[in-house]
Amino acid sequence: MAGENHLKSLSRNNTHPDPSAPAQASATDNATCDSSSEKVALKKEIGLVSACAIIIGNIIGSGIFISPKGVLEHTGSVGLALIVWVLGGGISALGSLCYAELGVTIPKSGGDYSYVTEIFGGLAGFLLLWSTVLIMYPTSLAVITLTFSNYVLQPVFPDCIPPYNASRVLSIVCLLLLTWVNSSSVRWATRIQDIFTAGKLLALALIIVVGFVQIFKGHYEELKPSNALTFWMTPTVGQLALAFLQGSFAFSGWNFLNYVTEEMVDPQRNLPRAIFISIPLVTFVYTFTNIAYFTAMSPQELLSSNAVAVTFGEKLLGYFSWVMPVSVALSTFGGINGYLFTSSRLCFSGAREGHLPSLLAMIHFKYCTPIPALLVCCGTTIVIMLVGDTYTLINYVSFINYLCYGVTIMGLIVLRFKRPKLYRPIKVNLIIPITYLIFWAFLLIFSFYSEPVVCGVGVIIILTGVPVFFLGVYWTNKPKCINSFIESMTYCGQKVCYVVYPQQEAPTEEFISYINSGVSENEKSLKKK
Repeated sequence: MAGENHLKSLSRNNTHPDPSAPAQASATDNATCDSSSEKVALKKEIGLVSACAIIIGNIIGSGIFISPKGVLEHTGSVGLALIVWVLGGGISALGSLCYAELGVTIPKSGGDYSYVTEIFGGLAGFLLLWSTVLIMYPTSLAVITLTFSNYVLQPVFPDCIPPYNASRVLSIVCLLLLTWVNSSSVRWATRIQDIFTAGKLLALALIIVVGFVQIFKGHYEELKPSNALTFWMTPTVGQLALAFLQGSFAFSGWNFLNYVTEEMVDPQRNLPRAIFISIPLVTFVYTFTNIAYFTAMSPQELLSSNAVAVTFGEKLLGYFSWVMPVSVALSTFGGINGYLFTSSRLCFSGAREGHLPSLLAMIHFKYCTPIPALLVCCGTTIVIMLVGDTYTLINYVSFINYLCYGVTIMGLIVLRFKRPKLYRPIKVNLIIPITYLIFWAFLLIFSFYSEPVVCGVGVIIILTGVPVFFLGVYWTNKPKCINSFIESMTYCGQKVCYVVYPQQEAPTEEFISYINSGVSENEKSLKKK
């Protein structure tokens, strides 16, 4: 009874943030969780190191260890494949610079969703949120989790693929364990991210060092210009687009830090710093890891391998070849943690804006973690893992992912014209977003041309959110029975998860300047009218 009374007391002291009031939506920026004074808000515990770990940990998943062959088979030569990897990193760097400006200009957690909602309105933001929460992140999380379980079970089933049920059970156990960790402590979650990011970088460093040793021994036949630029097939423009899409998808995750802006220590400084450190580092690691692969394998061997890093280890590491499957398992474990951490904050931000059930905008009164949002992310991933054809869905994810990036960066240009006097701590040259959007348009057009069914289904998945938006969000005068049912379900969820709305506090200076600039511009437009 005492605990329930405490929950009710906290609920009375923490009012629901009004979705129409952006100042309230980000009013927790300087908040801390202080149980003695009953302040309940997201904690600011992400420093520069943890911020870099979130970006690197989310970008480097299982792909670089398992299947860089996707780029190679579409390019037709070693040299062109390496160029695609470098350009993929360069394009990601351009995109991340744009996100750095948006992140410090619109100081809200939620990343793409928050920016698109602010610039293009509620429907556009909801469609992005809908496709991301429904398909994109649960599918990516399911693939990473299944990869983890397959590599952990590989020593138990050395001569065959692990059984379906065994891999699913282990995947679910891993997912539930990390959901519990993220629900219990932000600090634990970020420490896990730091440790496993360091682990995967060490594993990749081992591959790169062994590759350099091979080069010094003279084993670099495939890297000589005469061989590297020899094409065994002539790639079409459509195949080049697919190669770039494969390479760029391996870099996906560079925008994840923008989802947790409100939990960062000094985001105006640490957000751009983390981006500037992480993207070049990942590009360097990806490029030299691929170079190392070609010192041990011919293009034909790489294309025939389903686990490139494992094949590399078997060829060069001898007794220590077990390091590679262990490295993949550690890498994917850290990737699962990173996806859970950031995608739950997207649900939290969406609920706070009124686009998802309000229960998802609540946090645990003691641990200050968004437990309902974490449970939704965990639940949708398990459903997709058990019901859907996960590896087919990932084809649609790639298209939706890039579509979201382009719309968000287009918003940066729109915001420059809509609110030219808005204070921007970082202001990139317009050539940067324009260059990114040219590349983005090239990818989408030729992806539609090469894979019309996949891209068409991706568009349909996004558009299914339109009726949901009008029924769930736009329709405000719902019957009393529906509102009563929603309120009762929300209260039951509060009692089960022991969560309340974050306590409102004074907004940060950068947010005040952001709001004031919009107010002043609105006043000027009214005077003109």
